[in-house]
Amino acid sequence: MALENQELRKAGLKVTLPRVKIYQILERAGEGDHFSAEDIYKLLMEQGEDVGLATVYRVLTQFEAAGLVSRHHFDGGHSVFELAREEHHDHVVCVKCGRVREFTEPQVSEILDKVADELGFSITDRTLYLYGVCKGGCEEGGKK
Repeated sequence: MALENQELRKAGLKVTLPRVKIYQILERAGEGDHFSAEDIYKLLMEQGEDVGLATVYRVLTQFEAAGLVSRHHFDGGHSVFELAREEHHDHVVCVKCGRVREFTEPQVSEILDKVADELGFSITDRTLYLYGVCKGGCEEGGKK
């Protein structure tokens, strides 16, 4: 729990049990795992933690303001969260099953920087979501 405590303190947040538990869930997420507030709430309930859904929303908003998490608004109408990382990455989302895959492609960044420069802009942040259908699963009518 020491690492979570350090990260929370570094972000200027008081160390509380709900914050630590929510941070741990996000920290243990696999590559491409993005959790909604409801997902985190369900995981906390499964672990026997007494943390309300309103608290989960509040903590995630605090984490976002402190730069600890990134919020994404994939099609489907709800926000999902992941721990913020130093390196930039983009997302591909299956429109059938909702599966999310992350990718990093330097050529994409180069092209976007070139376009922005030609238009007289310097990119400070960006969000790129590609939508499609999982090959070999959803594409063939099944779910992956």
